[in-house]
Amino acid sequence: MPDAASNSAPSAPVFGKQGGELLYVQVSDFVREKIYSKDWGVDEPIPSEHELMDMLHLSRGTVQKGVRQLVDEGLLVQQRGRGTFVVQPVMARPSSNRLLSFGESMGHQGIDFTTRVIECEVRAAGPLCAENLQIEPGSDYLYLSRVRYVRKRAVMFIESHLNLGVCPGLEGADFTREGLFAAVQRTSGHEIGRSEMVYTARTAGKVRGGHLECDEHAPVLELDQLVRLDDGTPFEWGSVWLPANRCVISNETRRA
Repeated sequence: MPDAASNSAPSAPVFGKQGGELLYVQVSDFVREKIYSKDWGVDEPIPSEHELMDMLHLSRGTVQKGVRQLVDEGLLVQQRGRGTFVVQPVMARPSSNRLLSFGESMGHQGIDFTTRVIECEVRAAGPLCAENLQIEPGSDYLYLSRVRYVRKRAVMFIESHLNLGVCPGLEGADFTREGLFAAVQRTSGHEIGRSEMVYTARTAGKVRGGHLECDEHAPVLELDQLVRLDDGTPFEWGSVWLPANRCVISNETRRA
């Protein structure tokens, strides 16, 4: 498990009062973004108070108040003598029914939607990404983020970390026209296999609230997922963010 210091950002963010926002709120936003972007993982300690003070060039009281806000929010838990940890979600469910991407699901329901690609960039995998995609740390993967719109309203923000080792050339796909699953099947030569999902209630935060056109404190549902090919190889690790007031998730299961 990487130590907390290894999770530190390479350069310190710039905090200030020019936007009228309190410094401790900016600390909360910084830590929340590290968690939501999967830089800091579940059940691993975040940097200590002193490390955050050095990293952010802020006082201990400001850092403590920012962290406490996320503890009250349920995103962090403090353990005496051990540190502060990202909370493990309590509800997980393997997907046992037919696996469809959200785009395929909306298409089957006759819902017209458009896709805007926010980022499509080849990056070097950190320890958490490498572990989930079963690749070597430092290996190339594709980071893809998209917003889906229905009737010109943002209904989901999708972040994907994609295994280029099994999907060579995936970075060249036009994801405004081709669905991710279709592109993966085309570049990998495999069918989509199964997925594992974890559902978590969150607040949107600044970045994802901006993409979803909702308030940063608005409730959202995060679907954290790991999707595998038909041979069991993981090809996608990522999250789907859904505004609570614009989505309904339904599921039909049969008792064995």
